[in-house]
Amino acid sequence: MTAAGTRELLLSRIRDVADYPKPGVMFKDITPLLADPVAFTALTDALTELCVRHGATKIVGLEARGFILAAPVAVRAGIGFIPVRKAGKLPGATLGQAYELEYGTAEIEVHAEDLSAGDRVMVIDDVLATGGTAEASLELIRRAGAEVAGIAVLMELGFLGGRSRLDGALRGAPLEALITL
Repeated sequence: MTAAGTRELLLSRIRDVADYPKPGVMFKDITPLLADPVAFTALTDALTELCVRHGATKIVGLEARGFILAAPVAVRAGIGFIPVRKAGKLPGATLGQAYELEYGTAEIEVHAEDLSAGDRVMVIDDVLATGGTAEASLELIRRAGAEVAGIAVLMELGFLGGRSRLDGALRGAPLEALITL
């Protein structure tokens, strides 16, 4: 399937849900895509190709939908999957990174021993919105001693400015979006 064909297939399986989770928000629901084995396979193949092309040796999935996308990509690519979770959700010794939200702060964590020097890490998530979580994950990866291979997302919501927020944090690593809205 061509890149354009994959994009159209994926777009056709993403449902808009108005006023969710609050009034004025148009939520992009990927559950119909996940329920369609042809579309989910096409998505997994496209993300796997990006990981291989950029030389990833580990894949970080961002909580929570990033886990769903990243785990099968890691299996397909034959490389490790590392969950990055909200603070307090991992049982072992962790590294944490706080970041700014629209109204307040949040923190993400990774098990300290899961990443190390020599790892090239691809970050996978479903949506790039404002870029706060993605930016924090890049800092966390580097603090663990690993290298950032890039970020790959199913959808980029371009009007929210996440790409420009990440420009400096990427330090030349690629940001790949299969769909930009």
